[in-house]
Amino acid sequence: MAGNKLVLEGRICIFSFFLGLGVVLVPLLAAVGSHLDWVFDYFTGINGKIAIAIYIGSVNGLLLIMYRGPLYKVAVRACFLGFSFGCGLLISFGETTWTHFGWYMCSLSFFHYSEYLVTAIINPRSLSLDSFLLNHSVEYTVAALSSWVEFTVEKLLFPELKQLSWVSLVGLIMVLCGECLRKSAMLTAGSNFNHIVQNEKAQSHVLVTSGVYSCCRHPSYVGWFYWSIGTQVMLCNPICVLGYLFASWRFFRERIEEEEISLIHFFGDEYLDYKQRVPTGLPFIPGIRMQS
Repeated sequence: MAGNKLVLEGRICIFSFFLGLGVVLVPLLAAVGSHLDWVFDYFTGINGKIAIAIYIGSVNGLLLIMYRGPLYKVAVRACFLGFSFGCGLLISFGETTWTHFGWYMCSLSFFHYSEYLVTAIINPRSLSLDSFLLNHSVEYTVAALSSWVEFTVEKLLFPELKQLSWVSLVGLIMVLCGECLRKSAMLTAGSNFNHIVQNEKAQSHVLVTSGVYSCCRHPSYVGWFYWSIGTQVMLCNPICVLGYLFASWRFFRERIEEEEISLIHFFGDEYLDYKQRVPTGLPFIPGIRMQS
């Protein structure tokens, strides 16, 4: 019964995401036969804003009719992420100087959506609203807001800085590679993966050393590390690139040390041998140091 409920949550997540993504059809239908720059103009104009507001209200009303309680909370979050992804697509393909911010919107919304969806697939027992990672931490929220402020201020004061397409392309590649590595790690770990560091070993918990785990001990953290920095390279945010680099490095250093204490407790010599053979994958982070 619980398994069916969790499978249902995954299906609701997919349906609601694409329902929100349907926002791309609003300006496209109004712009049949026109160029993409007109689509963006419609999207940002008063008529476009009214049409999109009506679409959002209609979709939310549909979700309220279809789902109740926890299921609605899943649906509305997935729908919001789909809506953000759709807006990012419209901005990305419009002839506008905000193109790279559109890439960023797509990257951010897909990251949070896919965190929930993959968790629903590999470890439904640990699935919760927190699996979206939308309320990850106060620091995470402040970091995101800071990047938006920096992008906007620098775009107004130094617009040429935000038009370094080759820099943004490097950032996009970092984001795509980081996203693929993290999701590969989650899929490889399967039910052993959890967003929360486990202090007690479950009966089904095994040490995963195959696939991407044969190249680095913490591939999900490596992927997230480069994904987060890549988002700021994509936005050409020099201040946030440095800030994200330092903050992410410090966070994952502490997180890895905390997790490896548990892993040594769970698997003993098996993990110590694995630790000696395979690096963490993150620069200047060796993991927990064992006193001889």
